[in-house]
Amino acid sequence: MTSTASHHSILDNPHVLDLFAGPGGLDVAGHSLDIPSLGIEWDRSACLTRYAAGLETLHADVSAVRREAFESLPPEINVLAGGPPCQTYSVAGHGAGRQALDRVKGYIRQLTAGDSDEEIDKALSTLTDPRTALVLEPLRYAIQATRSPNRGNRPYDIIVLEQVPAVAPLWEHYAKVLSDTGLPDGTRYKVVVGVLDTETYGVPQTRSRAVLIARREGLGEPSLPSPTHRSYDAKEWNRRNGTSEPDPGTEKVRQPTLDESADPREDGELRPWRSMRDALRSPVGSHRGRPTPFLVRSNYGSSGNPGRRGVRTDRQPAATVTGRISRFVVFEHLDEKVVHEGPRFTMNEAGMLQSFPPDYPWSGTAQAQQVGNAVPPLFGAHLLSAALGLPRPAPEELSKPWQPATEEQRAKLRSDGCGDPDNCTARCPQPKDQVPPPSSMRPRGVKKASPK
Repeated sequence: MTSTASHHSILDNPHVLDLFAGPGGLDVAGHSLDIPSLGIEWDRSACLTRYAAGLETLHADVSAVRREAFESLPPEINVLAGGPPCQTYSVAGHGAGRQALDRVKGYIRQLTAGDSDEEIDKALSTLTDPRTALVLEPLRYAIQATRSPNRGNRPYDIIVLEQVPAVAPLWEHYAKVLSDTGLPDGTRYKVVVGVLDTETYGVPQTRSRAVLIARREGLGEPSLPSPTHRSYDAKEWNRRNGTSEPDPGTEKVRQPTLDESADPREDGELRPWRSMRDALRSPVGSHRGRPTPFLVRSNYGSSGNPGRRGVRTDRQPAATVTGRISRFVVFEHLDEKVVHEGPRFTMNEAGMLQSFPPDYPWSGTAQAQQVGNAVPPLFGAHLLSAALGLPRPAPEELSKPWQPATEEQRAKLRSDGCGDPDNCTARCPQPKDQVPPPSSMRPRGVKKASPK
């Protein structure tokens, strides 16, 4: 896959290390820009998807690679990227990370002050939810790079991180220490942080992400990617249509007659946000096209904004695609009086709403969770392009059907990633070692009072 943009990167040969790589959102973004990447992912099913897609992968625990196998990583890697797991920080989670924000900021100060890994690990062991500590791994990798004989103690040139908006205060703290204090060896970075909406970059979905882009001093000032599309505003939508969000349970559903994605106001060069119709209506690859019009009902996936959930027409962007995308109810064959429940989104369609190419080879189990956890590739391409000083990515590069790996390629990738062409090995993370999500942050044994 070749981008139509000419390459004038601030780095001669960018090479990405993608931590917590998931099924490949950021790697697909790099692929669209002709930038090689290596992903580290510990979930077996996500790795199966990556192997099927032809992506270089280590089936491993990010923390374990840093501790035990950092010197085996390709020394030419100069871009560190990743989206640490967000469950404990997410508004949809139980909030252990939000409760530990101040403690985690303290650990960041300890790391940049040069405290030993043993001291840091001992302190982190007291966290309520161990996953909270994973947000520190990118910083620990950045420090480890400066201590790596295999790299000649050379720091990463670029750092790109993304997470749920609740992590923005931590990214701000990252920025402060990277620019003011620097790494223990004295390396400093120019850093920019912001909360961005993915629909403003052409993703047919409303999803907000906190992002950090850092460049090593001497490589110029970084900037956030400029939006290419207009933002979605539920209140503005309702005002223009003279109605609240439609309810498929009512006898009559109004279908707007105008193109709601085309805002009549002058808005510079920004394009209309992309709708579900834009993404799914036309046949492409094995996707036969989703009949329109349709409605989608979701009670989940609002990125913390209540105006972004509920029912949407195919002329609107999707609500945030999460691991519950397979539960979104789709209604179609609408007329003035009749609404029928149609087929729910396939994984191929869910991936396309995330801006994955059609026919991306979702594999293994929990595929909906893989889709929901992924970085939208088009958004990732904008982040990488901004970080590296490249022109805006060409969206059409991600609209072409994905060519999966051959069986021979898959076997080699799995042998490299797991140690065996057909199976996981002892070096792979074991499911039993996964950190289970806490059932609740409420004290055990406390029951809600029964209504009287």
